Amino acid sequence: MRALIVDSETLISVTPSAMISYVTTEGWIRTDKYGEHSDVYAKAGGPELIIPGTAQLGDYAQVVAEVIDELARHENRSELQVFRDLIGSDRDVVRVRAPEADGDGSVQVDAGVNIFAQAREILLSAACSANEPRPAYRTGKNKEATAYMSRVRLGQTEHGSFVVTLFAPVPPSLEGPKQSDFWPVPAEEPFDRLVTRYLADGLQAAHKAAEQVVRGGGINAFTNAVHKGVSANLCEALSSLIDVGEGLDVSVTWSRTRPTPEARRQVVFQKSQGEVLREAARVLRLQEPRPDERLEGYIIGAGRRVEDDDGQVTLKTFVDGRTVSVKTKLPADLYTVALAAHDDKNSVALTGDLRRDGQRWRLENPRNLEVITEDLGSE
Repeated sequence: MRALIVDSETLISVTPSAMISYVTTEGWIRTDKYGEHSDVYAKAGGPELIIPGTAQLGDYAQVVAEVIDELARHENRSELQVFRDLIGSDRDVVRVRAPEADGDGSVQVDAGVNIFAQAREILLSAACSANEPRPAYRTGKNKEATAYMSRVRLGQTEHGSFVVTLFAPVPPSLEGPKQSDFWPVPAEEPFDRLVTRYLADGLQAAHKAAEQVVRGGGINAFTNAVHKGVSANLCEALSSLIDVGEGLDVSVTWSRTRPTPEARRQVVFQKSQGEVLREAARVLRLQEPRPDERLEGYIIGAGRRVEDDDGQVTLKTFVDGRTVSVKTKLPADLYTVALAAHDDKNSVALTGDLRRDGQRWRLENPRNLEVITEDLGSE
């Protein structure tokens, strides 16, 4: 029994480039023109297809329906299966699968919401890495990554455990849809394709790093993979997805309109890797400076060399709920204010970029020093 697609809005969502890239990679060859806007495609043993080069035709939905029907008959598949392949043919398709869904492919409501949210996070982390690979990100401050995510579309969930589908935009190659033997160098790739490459490479690198840690590799296995797209954000999202699904299966199916050396990349995580990724996320986040961090506390140490105007102070403060000592180098004017606050036993507030160096904390680019005096008032 075939599932027939009759909704016009659904049909016109299939673009001409998607149909052309699909049929050409399946063996059809353009043989002739058909009218002003369409071409004839032929394949030995297959039906003749008429495919338009524009969607601005009055009967475009009907033309798409006829192409889907012909392909479904030729491939002995349902129209719905062909439609799903066509709709993703001109996009990079990311599928996030929770293996341990119920037999009917359902999950608890809260778990399902979390899967959708974390599926978005893994793609957003890749967009941040494509802009600049770093151990951790404040994603809201990455404008290019945020703009990219606004162009990503959420597909229908698929049967087979619980599958979230993301349609990632990618511009078509102007050289035609022939298969490529090698990946282009990153500098030659558009940003949209760089994102999905960083996602695929980051997933693979995170999986390999988790295995290396178990074998005694330490956190360096993750820090050495930051340039491939591994970040605290990616590891956090992966660990959360693994917890929900009792494991995780992520795949990227590459757009047919921009040639790649492979059709699909798949990475499967085991349940036991969730804790490793969570700890890696925590440690990676500590390595990334925290910009514009405001600290309050007391100056407990100060000093400077005779020949220097700047001086170093140590601030006793709280970071993540723990008492720590933070060192920073202050310019002469701020150093004088800090010394006075120390002598008067007043607390201070100081803004800067907080960085962890091993077991020690440092505040870089210190600014906005405030002395907090206690007003005891009168009884």
